[in-house]
Amino acid sequence: METKHLTIAIIGPTASGKSELAVRLAKKFNGEVISADSRQVYRGMDIGSGKITKKEKRNIPHHLLGVANPRRAFSVAQYQKLANKALEKITKSGHLPIVCGGSHFYIQALVENLNLPQVEPNPKLRRELEKLPTKKLFAKLKKLDKTKAENIDPNNRVRLIRAVEIALNLKGEAFRSPKPRLANYRWLILTLEVSDKKIKENIKIRLKKRLEKGMVKEVEKLKKSGVSWKRLESFGLEYRAIARYLQNKISKEEMVREIEVGSWQFARRQKTWLRKIKPVWIKNYKEAEKLVSDFLLKSGKIDPLGS
Repeated sequence: METKHLTIAIIGPTASGKSELAVRLAKKFNGEVISADSRQVYRGMDIGSGKITKKEKRNIPHHLLGVANPRRAFSVAQYQKLANKALEKITKSGHLPIVCGGSHFYIQALVENLNLPQVEPNPKLRRELEKLPTKKLFAKLKKLDKTKAENIDPNNRVRLIRAVEIALNLKGEAFRSPKPRLANYRWLILTLEVSDKKIKENIKIRLKKRLEKGMVKEVEKLKKSGVSWKRLESFGLEYRAIARYLQNKISKEEMVREIEVGSWQFARRQKTWLRKIKPVWIKNYKEAEKLVSDFLLKSGKIDPLGS
C-alpha cells in the first residue's frame, strides 16, 4: 500500500495569526511553509499584502512568496502547479509541508485537486461586461456560479469579469477532477478560532502599522515600476483604496475607512467559506501542537513530542 505524505494547512480569516502559528509549528515539527495568498505571490507587494518578514520567518523556509510579476496576471492554475512542485520538494527532503494562507481558492485548488479550466480571454465578452455596473456583475456571477461568488471580492471588477468569463465558458461544468492526482497526500486542516471583536481590533492595529511602515510609498513605487492604476485596484483591499487615494479620488480618512471595512467584509466571507470546509478549530498553539503530533503519530511517523 502506498505511503501517504502528510501535509498541514493553516487557514482562516485575515488578521487571525496564521503566519505566526505556521512558523511555530514548522519549528517544532521540522516543517517548511507554502504560502497560499493571492497577493503575496507578487514581487514588490510586501507591506500591503502582509508578507512575512525575514525576522518573522525565524529561518523557516517559505515558498511561493514574490514569485510573480505584478504587471501580469497570475492564475490559480499557475499557483496550483508551483505549489504542487513545492509539496513534492519538501516531502522529498523529509520535511513537513505546511500550507498557510487566507486565499481559499488557492487552498481549495491544492487540497481538493481542482481540475482548473484553461479559459482563454475573450476581448469581445470583456468589453460587454465592462459596461455593467459592479453590482450587476456580481449578481450575474452569483447566478452562474454561487460558490465562486461567495469567495470573491464583490467590488473587484477585474476579478468579477474574469470569473463571469470562466463561468460562461464552462456552462456549469464541474471544476473537480474525477481522479485526484494528489491522492498520496493526507491533510490536516487547522483554523484559529478568533472572535469577531478580536479580528476587528487586529485589522485596525495591523493597518496602523502598515501605514507607518510605508504602505502608501509601496503603492507609489509599484505605479512607477509600470503597474497601472487599474491593475493596482484589481488587487483589492489596501491596494485599491490606496490607488484611489493617490489619484485624489478619496481622502486619506476615506482610504483608511475603506480598508478597514473591506478587510472586515473579506474576513466575513472567509468565515462563510470555512463553515463549508469544516476544518479543525483550535484556540491556541498548544492545541495545534497536540493535533499535529497525534496526526503524525497515527500516520506512522515518529512523534516529535516524544523524542
